[in-house]
Amino acid sequence: MTHPAPIALVTGGNKGIGLEICRQLARLGHTVLLGARNKKRGEDAARQLAAEGLHVRAVVVDATAPATFATLHDLIAADYGHLDILVNNAGIGLDWELTADKVPVQMIRDTFETNFFGVIALTQTLLPLLRRSPAGRIVNQSSLLGSLATHAAPDSKLANVKPLAYNASKAALNAFTIHLAAALKDTPIKVNSAHPGSVLTDMNPEGHLTVEQGAETAITLAPPPPTAPPADSFTAANPCPGNFRQSAPSAAPEAQYRGRRNGSPPAQPWEPCHVRRLQASAPHKGTSGRRA
Repeated sequence: MTHPAPIALVTGGNKGIGLEICRQLARLGHTVLLGARNKKRGEDAARQLAAEGLHVRAVVVDATAPATFATLHDLIAADYGHLDILVNNAGIGLDWELTADKVPVQMIRDTFETNFFGVIALTQTLLPLLRRSPAGRIVNQSSLLGSLATHAAPDSKLANVKPLAYNASKAALNAFTIHLAAALKDTPIKVNSAHPGSVLTDMNPEGHLTVEQGAETAITLAPPPPTAPPADSFTAANPCPGNFRQSAPSAAPEAQYRGRRNGSPPAQPWEPCHVRRLQASAPHKGTSGRRA
């Protein structure tokens, strides 16, 4: 079965950054599969984009329900024959107000189930379809909070932002990105982690970027470029610690973490860093105890 338009799957696509990634990929002419845990919410979001004249189809995918991965694989195989782009956007953050000495182990397990194990399981399930693409792309939404170099730096602007479950899950996700990129280095598939920045959504009321800006990193990485850069090249000017790109702080450091409410993560002191190709450890902000 041949489809001239690239086929893209975005998990957590029914709202926020995920919905905007779906919108922008569809505007680029991709056939977009909008992944959502809840079928009705996914269909409502797909209708919203269809009303804009965009080709989007809602599909069910739940990071904590592996049976949905196999069902989705079979649907894509039957209807499209392959997959060109996988954006692992869905994620949760549960422990913004807890420190490492107090976070329940079960909360850590639950966070890893969605942010790490679910991503690996879904990616491995869909990898045979990505191998059929002439230039497959995998984008893992991560976070600057997953950078060990950033956390270890004594002068880090994120020194006091230490939700262990979320941060560790994103550090693990970055490790998966690097190891998967190495495993696929002799294939046309490119693998990256992405950091949207501190985006204003219902999940993050303190964010200072729009969802359009937050989607930019994934949109930059997802469509196959005419000429892929070398493995260690950057897509923006200057590298910053942990393979991220840093811009000037948007506010004085002491003001960065004021005004938190409802357990939401603080606004980060960096704009979107954009990303390192292939062996990226670039990041993304999480949600405040809710699923994407």
